[in-house]
Amino acid sequence: MSCKKQIFVCQYQSCLANGAAEVLATFLAGDLSDYEIVASGCQGQCNVGVTVRVLPDEIWYCRVKPEDVDAIALHHLEQGEPVQRLLHPRFHPSFDHACDSSAS
Repeated sequence: MSCKKQIFVCQYQSCLANGAAEVLATFLAGDLSDYEIVASGCQGQCNVGVTVRVLPDEIWYCRVKPEDVDAIALHHLEQGEPVQRLLHPRFHPSFDHACDSSAS
C-alpha cells in the first residue's frame, strides 16, 4: 500500500504576514502530482514562518520564501535530500543556523 506524500504550508496569521499565500501558490503551480499540497492551519512555529512540513518524511522547513520552493522540489522531493539551509532547528538541531533569530 503506497501513501501519497503531503506538503503542509501554514496559512495562519504570522505565516500569512510573511508571504505564506505566495509560498502555497508556488507549490501549487509546480509539477508535484505525487504530492498533496495542503493549506494548513497553524503548525505552532509562528516565530519562524513561513513553515512548510513534508510528510511522511517529517521534515520541517522554516522561513520559506516563494523562491525556495524550487530548491525544496528539486533537492528534497525529487532527489530525497532535504534543503539544509531551510531546516527548522527545533526538529533538525544540527542545522540550527537556518532559522537562528540572530542570523542576518
